[in-house]
Order: sequence, then C-alpha cells, then structure tokens
Amino acid sequence: MKFIVPSSVLLKQLTALNGVIVSNPVVPILENFLFEIKDGKLVIMASDLQTSVTAEINVDADEDGGVAIPAKMLIETLRNLPEQPVTFKVDDDTYSVEIISENGHYKLAGENSTDFPKVPELKQSQSVELSSEVVTTAIAYTLFAVSTDEMKPAMNGVYVNIKDSKAIFVSTDSHRLIRYIRTDISADAGAETALIIPRKALTLLKNTLPTDNTPLTLAFNKSNAFFSFGNMTMICRLIDERFPDYENVIPNNNTNTLEIDRLEFIGSLRRMSIYANKSTNQVRLKMAANSLEISAEDIDFSNEANEKLNCEYSGEDLEIGFNAKFLIEGLSNVSARHVVFKFSEPNRAAVMSPSDMDVAEDLMMLIMPVMLNNYY
Repeated sequence: MKFIVPSSVLLKQLTALNGVIVSNPVVPILENFLFEIKDGKLVIMASDLQTSVTAEINVDADEDGGVAIPAKMLIETLRNLPEQPVTFKVDDDTYSVEIISENGHYKLAGENSTDFPKVPELKQSQSVELSSEVVTTAIAYTLFAVSTDEMKPAMNGVYVNIKDSKAIFVSTDSHRLIRYIRTDISADAGAETALIIPRKALTLLKNTLPTDNTPLTLAFNKSNAFFSFGNMTMICRLIDERFPDYENVIPNNNTNTLEIDRLEFIGSLRRMSIYANKSTNQVRLKMAANSLEISAEDIDFSNEANEKLNCEYSGEDLEIGFNAKFLIEGLSNVSARHVVFKFSEPNRAAVMSPSDMDVAEDLMMLIMPVMLNNYY
C-alpha cells in the first residue's frame, strides 16, 4: 500500500485525534493510529474503547489497505518536518511503514489493522441537526461544572435532554449546577431522549470543532452518541446512569435581586480570594439598597480585606457566603457585560444569569452557599 499526503494536512488531523489516545491502554494497539485507504481517501482513527474519533483526508493512493502506526513517533516525526508532500509505503506482509520526505527516509514498525478494535455501528438511532456554534457554546457553559468524582458516575458528564426543537444541557458537581437551553435545533419529528455524554468526549469535541459555523449531526441510541461534522466523526459510549433530579434543587420565590458589572465583580472576587482562607476560599457578600460589600478573612494569618461595589439591588438586606473559586469560574464562563443574581435565603442556592441573551437560548447557573464563619 502506498499513498502521498501533505505533511501539514496530515499533522493537523493527527493532532486533533491525538487527544483520544491514552498512555498504557488496556489494549496495546490503541497506542496507534489506524490508517485505512478506501477509494482514494485516507481514513484515520484513534480510540480508547470508550471514545473513537475518525477523520478523512483526500490522498494520492495506489490501492486500498490498512495499517496501525505508532501515534507518538508519527506525530513527532511530522512536527519536525517542513511543509511538503510525504510518501507512505506499507509492507502488507510485515506491516513496516516507510515515510519518505524530500530529503529523508524513516522506517517504523506498524501493526495489523485487523487487530484494531471495531467501532460501534449506528443502529436504531435518532438524530438532531445542530450547528458547531451551538454545541461549542453549550460545552463551554457546562463542561467546567462536570464532577470529577468517580463515585458519582452520573455526574461525570453533561446531561442532554432533547425534545422536538428544544435541547437542555445540564452539568453539576453538587456545588454548582449549570442549565443551558436552546430552542432553535432541528430534531427528528417526535424525537425525545435523555442522555449523559462523558466529560472526555465533550472535551475532545470542543477541541476538534471548527471555528466556523459548521453543521453538526448528533445521532444517538441507548448506548452511544455519534457526532458528525466536516470530515470528522466521533463516537462515544454514553454514561448509563440516572442523572440527578436537578429541577428540584432550583429555588423558587427568589425575591432578592442583584445586578452587577461582571468584570468588576470578577476583579473584586480575585482580590478578595488572596485574603480568604486557603482551604475554604470563603468570601462574604453583604447586600443592601444598591450596595454590595465583599469581604474575606483568614484568621490563621490575620489577613482580611473588604471592598464595596456599585450595583442594583432590590430586596431585603442579605448576608451570604460563597466559595470564591466557584463564583469566579461561573462568571468567567459568561460573556455578558452584566449578570443578575437572585437569592431567596442565606442558606439557599443563588441563581445567576446573564442580563441579556439571544431569544433562542437561556442560561442559568446555580451556586450553593457556604456556612458563614462566626468570627465576622
């Protein structure tokens, strides 16, 4: 088998796929990229058994065939080559791979492509048409709040609920909860499903989605999700768990409302976190009519700080504590100039939303408070 491909084109695709590959996989061949030539196209695959990503490239090939090529050696070789066409020659008997450049010759040991695990097939599935912009936005809003606690597998991914033209994306780690809603998607008639997409798959998807508004198809069945966009396809195993009943933790009757400049608030929180206790990161918010006082203290080192910010506040005077890290992360993942917080009681979660959004989307970030220390 022989084919010719531009080095930069190949390197770009391999770099996108390389995030799937893990060190010391259960199946050793998964340290390789699978290369297959089909009808003049090079199909490249990387997999960790849970997630598989493929990309197609047009190449100049003499025949169909396949081989598994060590990922690390191949990427390092291409990274150190100047832009040029490179020729791959594969021995069909020994699976050795020769890479020929303008002034170099490199040989490495490949493996039989038939030993590479097969990917799941798309059977009895439903599909949804999305834009890459919608998916990128949904991932950006929700991914940072996905739990990393392996004892809570249902929370190790983003919950996606699709019904007709509406999609709800939810993530939580018990300390905060993000709900993002889109009402402008195109789904199969009567399509309705709920699935949990793992964190790693969404991270890979975020890193490989094109920046332009490319159409994306999400197909799914009971066990797998299939993402198709441009020349790439990603297949991931879904988390087979019951997602928490998140709607019950969203407080109602939030009669206290704070609207504030997002960047000013982030800046103040970052300064206060310098003086906060390093184990709790606790900051205290005191709200009164159009006034917000932020303070922090670490009694172990006699550190303390406070600031006052202008804001629009309506409701009863309120004093509440939060982990500064969670507030900063939530605010940093919003692009609006102003944000609105709604509170009910000091021991109930706060709800944050951008002050204005597109009519087709809705974002809610819920942040749990922390118990205030009595030394204030």
